[in-house]
Amino acid sequence: MKPIAGEWVKVRSKEEILKTLDANGRLENLPFMPEMFQYCGQEFRVYKRAHKTCDTVSGPSSGYVARRLPNSVHLEHRCDGKAHGGCQAACLLFWKEAWLEPTEKRATAERFDSNCQGDQAAAAGSGCSEADVWKATQAACKSSGGTRYVCQATELPAFTAPLKWWDARQYIEDYHSGNISIVPMLRTFLYAVVYYGTLANRRTLGRPARWIYDVGRRVVGARPMRRARGKIPGGTLTPTSNLELKAGDLVRVKPFEDILKTIDGQNLNRGLSFDAEMVAFCGNTFRVRTRVERFIDESTGRMKGLKTPAVILEGASCRACYSDHRFFCPRAIFAWWREIWLEKVVDASER
Repeated sequence: MKPIAGEWVKVRSKEEILKTLDANGRLENLPFMPEMFQYCGQEFRVYKRAHKTCDTVSGPSSGYVARRLPNSVHLEHRCDGKAHGGCQAACLLFWKEAWLEPTEKRATAERFDSNCQGDQAAAAGSGCSEADVWKATQAACKSSGGTRYVCQATELPAFTAPLKWWDARQYIEDYHSGNISIVPMLRTFLYAVVYYGTLANRRTLGRPARWIYDVGRRVVGARPMRRARGKIPGGTLTPTSNLELKAGDLVRVKPFEDILKTIDGQNLNRGLSFDAEMVAFCGNTFRVRTRVERFIDESTGRMKGLKTPAVILEGASCRACYSDHRFFCPRAIFAWWREIWLEKVVDASER
């Protein structure tokens, strides 16, 4: 059986992993990135099974639909971007089971025969050097002649296949793999029935449904509908704020009602979306992980920066409980926050 969420695994040695890779540093088209070498020989918990993921390469036109992939997991650490121009997106890394082995900490080490998988992968791969893995992080950009970064995020369509949201097998695996428990799963399904069944997702027809929901939630004290639309008219410049936040600062996310006053009808603030997954964090306190100054555009591989500042908060990542066509995606992408959505909190430890 495959390793499930919460189980302990050990990352194989650098030499063993290199034997599983092809000349481009990939296994089943999934790149092994230089940022992953530092974890070789160490033990980690499986964060979640990565049997599916969301498509952030094709862009909004795809609806960020789900993709499936085999024999992969996420461990409890993220990419530090050191081999990719200092990208600050901090993505969870994909690990093939062939790059892992059981540990003594696992009470059921027989769940998957990692030795057999590793041998099979080594036989299938042609092998490569560490230098080949580093070389594979960049490619020439045909359109501009500049540098194009290559990573697991940019190559996602190459090692995944389309997954229909109505394919019930994915939800069965979500549960049996330990990715999600039954209560939040049922809560999400109930949300989907209400949101889509009442046509609350429609621009015009959904207005009565959203109004009825909003009246009812005031009675029971529930949150506003997660798909409520921003209050700023289209074509109007949305407001900004500069709190001069830095890593380690303590902040509180403003109430959703206040945030709605800073975004337009498409829920954008100067191009950055405030989506349904972020509503759960409203009113909660977090530490700033980093200011987003540079990141790789996953659709082009080019390094980009933000015109208007944004930050990443520790622990505030996508839970995929309210996202169209990609429920329970385990990728846990960090949300990006405009500073106008936050307020500084005095840290009691620094008084």
